[in-house]
Amino acid sequence: MAEYLIETCNLTRTFGSRREQVTAVDNLSLGVHEGEVVCLVGESGCGKTTTGKIIAGLLQPTAGQVLYQGRDVWARDKAGFKGYRLGVQLIHQDPYASLNPSHTICQTLSAPLLHHGFATSHRQARERAAELLEIADLTPVEDFLTKYPHQLSGGQRQRVSVARALTVSPSFIVADEAVSMVDVSIRVGLLNMLSRLKESLGVTFLFITHDLAVAKFFAWEGRIAVMYVGSLVEVASTPQLVSDPLHPYSKALLAAVPEADPVLTRRKERIRLRSQDIPSLLNLPSGCRFHPRCPCFEEGLCDTERPGLTPADDNRYVACHIAARGVGARP
Repeated sequence: MAEYLIETCNLTRTFGSRREQVTAVDNLSLGVHEGEVVCLVGESGCGKTTTGKIIAGLLQPTAGQVLYQGRDVWARDKAGFKGYRLGVQLIHQDPYASLNPSHTICQTLSAPLLHHGFATSHRQARERAAELLEIADLTPVEDFLTKYPHQLSGGQRQRVSVARALTVSPSFIVADEAVSMVDVSIRVGLLNMLSRLKESLGVTFLFITHDLAVAKFFAWEGRIAVMYVGSLVEVASTPQLVSDPLHPYSKALLAAVPEADPVLTRRKERIRLRSQDIPSLLNLPSGCRFHPRCPCFEEGLCDTERPGLTPADDNRYVACHIAARGVGARP
């Protein structure tokens, strides 16, 4: 396959002091091809946002590498790092906090255009800002250019955040829970807009979400990477993972997704976990991190030996002793 646009190699990030450290991201390796959509899915606190910030260059990894177009990001010179930071942009989760309340929408969009030389005058920056608002479906643009963030709805603010990410013509966008702060009725419109941007502008996406239903909708032609307590437990194409998940945690997440038909929801198989408690990052269990909750737990194996992310079938990967054994037994 083609070389990855973005690749993380054994990525690790810890926080805290020498006496007490928390490993938010633990030995994570994931590649995203140009033009691809990869959804990073998992419960709150599993390290999704930290991973996204590292990929976007806002956090430096404790160990491991981030490769952009095949080159180590943190080994680049100043000019090379600037090119990377322009090429990879982040859509923040909270549009209420990510926009400066004292700047108009025109000022918000003009600032990066002028700073990085994408516009040579305020008039040119205003014209480009209007084009970006039209791309983000905020029309008529004259109604939005002079407004402040507090004068917009949550969905409109998030569209402004998308337009701001596009100001420097990025090749890769990290969308961190980009639709979680807006009403359900607005989410589909935002997702359709992002899908259109992918097709028309050729933007590659790492879409971070805790909602598998959103991941299924947005990345049906892409892949889903399931994350648990800082590590990846399964990576597969979206149709594969939705129809035939291998890891018990992936199965539990899918079982919790309600269907549009209430009858189908009631008929779904319920996954009974051994425990509902997520392990503390200050006291992680030995062996497989999921074994205290896993319904497939085998004593002497799952609690002693930690599984790595290994190839399964059809270009998919899983980190589970039981699942890997089952894949090996398939005809």
